[in-house]
Amino acid sequence: MDEAWSDIEVQLKRRYDLIPNIVNTVKGNATHEESVFSKVTEARSAAMGAHTMKDHAKAENMLSETLKSLFAVAESYPQLQASQNFLQLQHELTDAEDKIQAARRFYNANTRDFNTKLEVFPTNLIAGTFGFTRREFFDAPDVELEKPEVKF
Repeated sequence: MDEAWSDIEVQLKRRYDLIPNIVNTVKGNATHEESVFSKVTEARSAAMGAHTMKDHAKAENMLSETLKSLFAVAESYPQLQASQNFLQLQHELTDAEDKIQAARRFYNANTRDFNTKLEVFPTNLIAGTFGFTRREFFDAPDVELEKPEVKF
């Protein structure tokens, strides 16, 4: 379980590390969009500071929404759409999103199996003896399940 969660954290960190680069690339071309940049930065900070599974899901949803607005702004700047650096960052973010999805599926499958074993004889006896408790799924709202759509 902990290893599966660690996989999610690695991919989320990779995503968090990409975001400042994307913001700076867009900021260099779209100087009038300061509110979008600050919202993305705030959402990233909230996601990085989340502690519970529920907080993670909520923060990741908010971050996905702000990234969508950032990419919507980017669509208005043709020079940005042609930037090789921006296109590479966009590709890396899409790759990170795909890996987060895979890690989340792996974690949730392990969580399902673990929670099932907590309720089935004889493993429920051992689990009760050692104080194992149910784990939460890393459920993301439907909005988060969509990758940020980027059209160039």
